[in-house]
Amino acid sequence: MRVISFSADGLVEAEKQGFYEWVRDQDADFICIQDIRCSEYDLRKDSFFPREYNAYFYDNLNDSKKDGVAIYCKELPKAIMTGLGFTDFDMDGHYIQADFGNVSIGSLIAPYAAPNDAAAQARKNEFYQLLVAHLEKVSHKRREFIICGNWRIAHKAKDVEYTERRSKLPGFLAEERQSLDEIMELGYIDAFREVNSDSDEYSFWPGGQVGVDGMRTDFQLVSKGLKYNIDYGVIYKAKSFSTHAPVIMDYDLEV
Repeated sequence: MRVISFSADGLVEAEKQGFYEWVRDQDADFICIQDIRCSEYDLRKDSFFPREYNAYFYDNLNDSKKDGVAIYCKELPKAIMTGLGFTDFDMDGHYIQADFGNVSIGSLIAPYAAPNDAAAQARKNEFYQLLVAHLEKVSHKRREFIICGNWRIAHKAKDVEYTERRSKLPGFLAEERQSLDEIMELGYIDAFREVNSDSDEYSFWPGGQVGVDGMRTDFQLVSKGLKYNIDYGVIYKAKSFSTHAPVIMDYDLEV
């Protein structure tokens, strides 16, 4: 089973850059997209709705030009869930989930915090506090999870090109990284790191130039029951569709 995660910087712009043409050759079972920056009603071209997929969108209901998530599924889900039950966040389009049997596939984007914006940073930290509690709760269910996301946090030093400078900026602050530590302590696994330990594997270039000032903020977290189902992972960098690169993971799993 192939799962692709991609943060689009706007779905309309990514389509113009050839994202959907590339996707056609990947034979993915699921395509999880973050930062769509549009409503489903803005998508007028057939390319946004490939025939082999069931497409689901959850845009930012407060401002459709920010954030928003989508998920494409080859198989018809038993259920689609939007939001995480976080009263102050769900209307902003941070999460969508497709349920199949005892496996769920999610697409998540964390809130953005700019440097020197204390209010936005506090909001991002609050989101992660709620997320840790949510993931702890669902870890007791008889259900496995693959959560694809633009987490807007790099976890370890090897996930950031310029560690010292980045440690003072949102995306690599100590309290943000601690939130990811807490999620991992619950048993969730960074799937890419199970198959690739290289220190120069970045998925995001804030300045937009691949190879310059990289960070790995895009990854797929899986519940511990799927640890031995992880087969292969790669960050696709041959062509750019946004400031983020698609993350491709293969699992020995069927839904």
